[in-house]
Amino acid sequence: MEEGQFKFITNGDGRVSRLIRIGTRKSQLARIQTDSVAEKLKELHPDIVLEIVAMSTIGDKILDTALSKIGEKSLFTKELETALEKNIVDVVVHSLKDLPTTLPPGFTIAAVLKRENPHDAVVLHPKHVGKTLETLPEKSVIGTSSLRRAAQLKRRFPHLVFKDIRGNLNTRLKKLDEKEDFAAIILAAAGLKRMGWENRISQILEPEDCMYAVGQGALAVEVRAKDRDILEMLSVLNDTDTVLRCIAERAFLRHLEGGCSVPVAVHTEVIDSQLYLTGAVYSLDGSDFLKDTMQTSIATTHKGQEEVDEQVQRVGVTVIKICGGSQDNAERLGVDLANLLLSKGAKEILTVARQLNDAR
Repeated sequence: MEEGQFKFITNGDGRVSRLIRIGTRKSQLARIQTDSVAEKLKELHPDIVLEIVAMSTIGDKILDTALSKIGEKSLFTKELETALEKNIVDVVVHSLKDLPTTLPPGFTIAAVLKRENPHDAVVLHPKHVGKTLETLPEKSVIGTSSLRRAAQLKRRFPHLVFKDIRGNLNTRLKKLDEKEDFAAIILAAAGLKRMGWENRISQILEPEDCMYAVGQGALAVEVRAKDRDILEMLSVLNDTDTVLRCIAERAFLRHLEGGCSVPVAVHTEVIDSQLYLTGAVYSLDGSDFLKDTMQTSIATTHKGQEEVDEQVQRVGVTVIKICGGSQDNAERLGVDLANLLLSKGAKEILTVARQLNDAR
């Protein structure tokens, strides 16, 4: 039965429970990620019933083109947001790095869960086991379709060659193992860990080798902005440090007007109530780059703790029950660092990168 826009179902014992439908992509990793969010939600709200609705997105269907060439910002999100808009699902689980920094009107991110390891990982072809990027032979081919990874790694390891590789995790590992095309591929450590494939990680890339993508390693739950009760229900899933780090990262990217088609990288950490953000922009070959670090206080002010304005959306994120002042500081940090890099010429580097990528 339905009451307003909410769905309820009657259990076998006659009890009525609220039904929450969770939208997700069909890939194995997306399903694992969504199941983990559903489990946490069920643990914290045992009285609700959850139903998972899986669907394919444009990004899942176009497998022969590098993401940066397609130029569509919502490759992995559009179909899911349409289902949310049409009330086919109530919430959608995403990898945060797939979500544009500006969401379509009427949608917001209600929860950002505790981040998995955000770094990139090297997965070697079985014949190169025991090696690192540094010790791979000259002209070894490394598979990645990320401009961000390629730009940083070309700069750091000039003896290697970088080529596009597309497909979900399973497909990319298969391409690596069953052919001789690649000596190694670069993947997000978080995805490999969630799939239970940690044993394939040969090397975790530290920030000095390769900084990560905005939001990498974090899961986000997107909702209709007007569904206040769902915002409230999901607020228990938020991890404060992850939320503040990701707000700063997303504000940095949005202010730079970056996206899939330009190499922008970040690194954040929280130490003693200080949020540190390192951000960088690169030319496609990594030869030209700007990088800097700034910090801000995210100490909770008692006054602001419970006075979070639920209407405030910061870079697509509406998080209640986390100090509004801390969220504002995190967002300002991202904007300030972007402005610093822009004052040093970041716009020019990104414009050239975009034009060269379009011409490839």
